[in-house]
Amino acid sequence: MKIRTKRILKRICGIIFIGIIMILAIIIYANWKIPHDTKNYIYNNVDSIPAQKAALVLGTAKSIGNRPNIYFTNRIQAAKELYEAGKVDIFVVSGDNSRETYNEPQDMRDALIEVGVPDSIIYMDYAGFRTLDSVVRMNKIFQQDAFIVVSQEFHNERAIFLAQYYGLTAYGYNADDPTLNRYSFKTKVREKFARVKVFVDILTGKEPKFLGEPIDIN
Repeated sequence: MKIRTKRILKRICGIIFIGIIMILAIIIYANWKIPHDTKNYIYNNVDSIPAQKAALVLGTAKSIGNRPNIYFTNRIQAAKELYEAGKVDIFVVSGDNSRETYNEPQDMRDALIEVGVPDSIIYMDYAGFRTLDSVVRMNKIFQQDAFIVVSQEFHNERAIFLAQYYGLTAYGYNADDPTLNRYSFKTKVREKFARVKVFVDILTGKEPKFLGEPIDIN
């Protein structure tokens, strides 16, 4: 009986070990594949990035607790740089507005106006709950098949990879990435798994939570 129990436990441990190896392999592949396939579409210099009709600014919280969210602040600054360099004519600010007291698109719009971007060229996407939603809606709702994505580099890579999968042309303009701290470390760790989720979404045919009628921004 003891020998049989040991064999069963050994088999279970073997299955768990193989499972862990497979998971690690998937994580490593996803975090190699996405940067590899998007590296030629990522820009840090505003003078080098190809001009496009529209830019998609990806949403995040304006503040964390009582402190400004540097990810948000830096994305607004990057969008301002694109506008001042004449690289885009229109901005789509896309984020989460699932709660009455939380409105990423409105916060981004207000912040862009504060730094000198005209209200008339800012369009709000209230259903950008995930990066996939924002990218697909940029095409399906706002009718753009080529655009610039504004976020931090790690986020731009994922967004551009998704855009490429859907047959779109996207360029990433990188907002400054905050120096490493507890919050940014958590963000980086979460991104490792978000990249795996990209492949899960592709394999399962994941669609945006909401679509709707097209909006003419031309």
